[in-house]
Amino acid sequence: MSAPTPDTASPVPHGSARVHEPRRQDCPWCGSARLRNRLRTGDLRRHRPGLFTVDTCRDCGHTFQNPRLTAEGLAFYRRAVRGAPRDPATERVLALHAARHRRRSAARAMLPFGEPESWLDVGTGLARFPHTAREFFPYTAFDGTDLTARVERARALGRVEEAHIGPLTDPAVLARVAGRYDVVSLLHHLEHTTDPRAELHAALDALRPGGHLLVETLDPRCAYAVLFGRWWLPYDQPRRLHLLPPRNVRAELEGRGCTVVTAGHRAAHVPHDLAGLVALALSHTLPAPDTPWRAIPPSPLQRHLRTVLLRAGTPLVVAAAVTDLALAPLVRHTPFANAYRIIARKPAD
Repeated sequence: MSAPTPDTASPVPHGSARVHEPRRQDCPWCGSARLRNRLRTGDLRRHRPGLFTVDTCRDCGHTFQNPRLTAEGLAFYRRAVRGAPRDPATERVLALHAARHRRRSAARAMLPFGEPESWLDVGTGLARFPHTAREFFPYTAFDGTDLTARVERARALGRVEEAHIGPLTDPAVLARVAGRYDVVSLLHHLEHTTDPRAELHAALDALRPGGHLLVETLDPRCAYAVLFGRWWLPYDQPRRLHLLPPRNVRAELEGRGCTVVTAGHRAAHVPHDLAGLVALALSHTLPAPDTPWRAIPPSPLQRHLRTVLLRAGTPLVVAAAVTDLALAPLVRHTPFANAYRIIARKPAD
């Protein structure tokens, strides 16, 4: 997804009661009270204020932000604020999961099931995935949903035929899409939702009997996550709310009567873990950037020094990225794989 247009103002939420919901004492997936803290971190990517906690359920492995941000907090941390710093190296590394070759891989995964008549891409943004998938499915009607008006722009660009603004779980949105699609795709979408189980159920409700659900999402069991801790870029706190182990997603789909026809990490792994580590570490080793919420701005010398050192450190990020790519064929088959893909068929009734 592309970044939203910067706001004209840069409001900062005040008071934890407005930013965080009450802390949960149980797992939002299985209800177990056996939680353990996985990490505490600030906003390493965008340098915004706040401290965020990620917990893991000892029973089912579900990993989630706890306490979770309120709707106001989510809006602030997802908003592009004028004057906020952006480190290009980190942004490019994080964008790798949306690269064109990855979109092509996800689209090709559906070729064995024939050309669908209709396809809904959830959280589509500017609909880059439907635009790419049309190369393989030229006669398919693609629609999209998104929380922002970007999906309307995607419709204006001809990338989707219907644009729906709002979460798929919104009754008004779901009423318009229920039972209409041969394929529904959730590509790196579940980790951003407030209720991933409800999102899965809504996606199944949008499918016709016998239709296919395509899911790609991060795996919290990834060995890099354990090794790197808060410096594992895919945590991306506070914007990612849930990380779901594949067994949980598979069990939920099978519980709805679906047949899992494909499941695995090999095709979904995104080779950016080492580059992400280096980019984040470099950004936070250097003088702190200027931000709209700093009480005392950095001196011109500090700003200049940060810019120079970031550019000088770019070869380190590139070298780490090359290492990621070189290791990818091996890593895809190991516990270091960081994402997985599931394709499930809805019962034909």
